[in-house]
Amino acid sequence: MAAHTDPRYLRSRAAILDASRDLLVELGPTAVTHAQVAERAGVGRATVYRHWPRSDQLLGEAMATVPLPFFDAPTVPARDWLRAELTALARQLEHDTVRAVATTLANSALWDANMDARRERFASILMERLAAALEGAHKRGEITLSTDPRSAAALAIGPLHYRSTIEHGDIDADLVEAAVNAVGTWR
Repeated sequence: MAAHTDPRYLRSRAAILDASRDLLVELGPTAVTHAQVAERAGVGRATVYRHWPRSDQLLGEAMATVPLPFFDAPTVPARDWLRAELTALARQLEHDTVRAVATTLANSALWDANMDARRERFASILMERLAAALEGAHKRGEITLSTDPRSAAALAIGPLHYRSTIEHGDIDADLVEAAVNAVGTWR
């Protein structure tokens, strides 16, 4: 039986991924080690190494399994929705673990093509969702965008990411409101 179809292989892989994701969410990226994952998954360390020889590969796979709940259900009025979504994102970015994952992903993507592909996938999902919502608001006449929808989305998310990951600061309501207003002129 081929390794990728062997039920034991699939079960151990799923258990390892579940344990990796749980450790990542609970304790941050430094907790995603072969030893801790093996203990949490109830498998031998050699089994974890067989699936993922390097810790960064394991971390990357764990990050890919964390859902992205942001910007996925736009509502009207778009300004209130955007403010609420950016506030929710800001609250998540205040967690050291989320900040660490965002920073780790961006940093690892510079040297690892697989991590860069994951970074691109995350960024594309968020950008496409927010750009589509802003374009919809523009078409409904709620806003005149200051630039194209993708750039407007970057104007909304960028300041929050910068404050959190570069400055390691808290994101207050004034910054969220500035980000909302940066995307265009609201009616």
